[in-house]
Amino acid sequence: MAGKRKRAGSLVCVGVGITLGSHLTPLSRSHIEQADVVFVAASDGIVEKWIESMNADVRSLQPYYREGKSRMKTYREMVNAILAEVRAGKKVCAAFYGHPGVFAWAPHRAIALARKEGYFAHMEPGISAEDCLYADLGIDPGTVACQHYEASQLLFYKRRIDTGAYLVLWQAGVIGQQFAAQHSSESALQVLVDRLALDYPLDHRLVIYRAATLPILEPRIERVALRKLAAVRVEAPDTLVLPPTRKLEPDLKMLRRMEKLGSMRA
Repeated sequence: MAGKRKRAGSLVCVGVGITLGSHLTPLSRSHIEQADVVFVAASDGIVEKWIESMNADVRSLQPYYREGKSRMKTYREMVNAILAEVRAGKKVCAAFYGHPGVFAWAPHRAIALARKEGYFAHMEPGISAEDCLYADLGIDPGTVACQHYEASQLLFYKRRIDTGAYLVLWQAGVIGQQFAAQHSSESALQVLVDRLALDYPLDHRLVIYRAATLPILEPRIERVALRKLAAVRVEAPDTLVLPPTRKLEPDLKMLRRMEKLGSMRA
């Protein structure tokens, strides 16, 4: 819509972070406070109450979730509710748990539709579970690298795992589930174990991680052997982290090429 006049109504999607009260940026807070209407998507009622203290018109998106209801149907209904207010000419803010662009279909879709229809729309980043993971587990992705997969996607598609890097599996608590659920079944986790066993020894110890949602809570950091994973309860907010099993192998051919480039520049 560059060069065209924007229509009345606007949308900004912000992230409230993971830990209540600790992660909201000043800019995102100002968007919440100055909006005509605020939609909030947070499974914790305490978060909703906190957002309500910043704006007089806060509407929860949680009622769109129902047991047995398709997640995609829920997300589309959320987008429709948000866009209805934008089309009514209001300044709309949609606040999402963590980062609004990470494992969140609705914010991306709402922004894309709003822009297509000529409304101003953008996204403000937030602290995600990934950010908390690096801090809590002491992992620097710049050392041996990290590869991230959605757990179900790893099972549904042929993907190549690099065991020289950290493997991070998101949404391991809802493997293969298209409907609202709180945890993966033991049989679903066993399928994941069998897939990972193609690349990792069964005695390889992984971490079940969950970021703390309240300042008074501790993160879940539970270490378990791969062979025992299916017997452990893994819930929707949990992430699996598998450390590397081998050291990085130098690519001698590439090293020689880079050395040659260096000598030519000298």
